[in-house]
Amino acid sequence: MLYTGRVELPGDSEVAGWRLWASSQREWCGGGRLQPEVIAEEHSISTYLLLPSSPDAKMIKEGSSFLKGIILGGVLCLFLTLINNSKMGGQMQPRSHEHHHLKVPNKDELLKLSEAKRLELSQSIRVLCLIMVKPKEIGYWASVIETWSKHCDGAVFYSSETIKPFQSVSLGTEDQWIGTRKAFEHAYETYKDDYSWFFLVQATSFAIIENLKFFLLNKDPGEPFYIGHTVKSGTLEYVETSSGVVLSVEALERLYWVMSDPVKCPEKGSLLWKMSEEKELAVCLKYTGVFAENAEDNEGKELFNSKNVKTLIGEAMSNNQNEVVEGCCSDLAITFHGSSPNHMHVMMYGVYRLRPFGHTFNDALIFMPPAGSIND
Repeated sequence: MLYTGRVELPGDSEVAGWRLWASSQREWCGGGRLQPEVIAEEHSISTYLLLPSSPDAKMIKEGSSFLKGIILGGVLCLFLTLINNSKMGGQMQPRSHEHHHLKVPNKDELLKLSEAKRLELSQSIRVLCLIMVKPKEIGYWASVIETWSKHCDGAVFYSSETIKPFQSVSLGTEDQWIGTRKAFEHAYETYKDDYSWFFLVQATSFAIIENLKFFLLNKDPGEPFYIGHTVKSGTLEYVETSSGVVLSVEALERLYWVMSDPVKCPEKGSLLWKMSEEKELAVCLKYTGVFAENAEDNEGKELFNSKNVKTLIGEAMSNNQNEVVEGCCSDLAITFHGSSPNHMHVMMYGVYRLRPFGHTFNDALIFMPPAGSIND
């Protein structure tokens, strides 16, 4: 009970089992049997909190202490977060390039180039696909091997453990962030001199590598590119791993070296809370001056899709039944996430095999699949 001014205690002027807390004095004024008027006069109390000094009072005090602890803990957490963000912002290197929204090359400009130059460009882009698989996803694993991965210039499968039927690199962990780190570390140490672009993708996604190469055609792998479908969380922009992450060899090199810094890029992440692997990756790259950038076609449509074709078509039909195709997907889409193993084979048929007889396609470039591809 909170009183101001003169204290009027219940019953007699002397009450057993009550204590007074003087807010102006920040101390207990007495306990047991009290003479409130004397205490107030002696301590010049302006505000009083009247509490029982019985066992119930002890419970109230302990409950109050617990509540104070929660509040103080929350304030401390917020304070540390602000300090950490301030520290991060102060230590970031200047942004080396400003793209944010990256477009596909202009086809008309490509047609102005000689055929020999276009052939040189098409052969200069080498993409290594880093495919993250789970031991229980044997069906996805087999489908990716049989379908789109053959169009990568090189493909490496990464799993938490070794699976005998398939060749893969064992990461020795089920933690997604640690696994992502180890995959990029292995790719850099083993393939940095052989490929200019590194495409991290899950086995549940379908990818059209020729469209990826076309998108990358006018981008210098010597610059630090970190590309995909970007999402913003607070002040942090990151690329969704479900729809695929593309790093240039320069960005991969910067990531490789910052991963050795336990402060800027810790393996275990934050001590206060755990972030997803895609956010951890964005934070580590941000320390090196590499920022997430969204890939779009010239109409602003997404190239990296976190949903499958069926879902996207359904959404387009519900939004505008008269413009399903235009409202659905880009003609140059690179990935679709959430495809079943059978759906991947259907996609291969639609993308690479089905052609109307008598029609010719005058693409500015031809990307030939690697030797051994039998899916065209």
